[in-house]
Amino acid sequence: MSVSYFKRFRMELVLRGRRFYPVPVPPGYRLLPWSPELLAAHAEAKYLSFHGEVDSDVFTCLGELPSCHRLMEEISQREGFLPEATWLAEYVHDDPNHVEYCGTIQGIRSTSRYGGIQNVGVTPSHRGSGLGTALLMAAAAGFQHVGLQRAYLEVTAQNERAVRLYKRLGFRRTKTLYKAVDLAYT
Repeated sequence: MSVSYFKRFRMELVLRGRRFYPVPVPPGYRLLPWSPELLAAHAEAKYLSFHGEVDSDVFTCLGELPSCHRLMEEISQREGFLPEATWLAEYVHDDPNHVEYCGTIQGIRSTSRYGGIQNVGVTPSHRGSGLGTALLMAAAAGFQHVGLQRAYLEVTAQNERAVRLYKRLGFRRTKTLYKAVDLAYT
């Protein structure tokens, strides 16, 4: 048995004293609010965002579509699940019948003051388009809407692009964690 440790950061965003609003997305994109009918689309976007990335090594469930579907079911049924902080990004091609789900974020009320961001992901071909920022700001606005004062997330330190994005949006690192992973399962 071989175990590897992945360095992860807990990062927090202070919501109190700031006003968060959803930001515009580029032409052709839309952010869709949570609806149970979109669960499979969230799972697909999650899978396409994380499959083959370092996070699917850390959390093997992110590397398989059926596991992403089960994860979305579990998140949406958790006590504290916040539809207001859960969004799906879609891209509509020139043909309106051709829709591509390309980003997802989920929010959970973890305490009376804190909201937890779960699995924010943007598919590789849509990265750099501003969708990550749009999803995070929509979730932050949702957390504020229900009266939360802070939001947090965890990110694998190797995911430098995500860490830079979170810092740019005002998240600050509050803790360093290490996740043990049995490499026999990756």
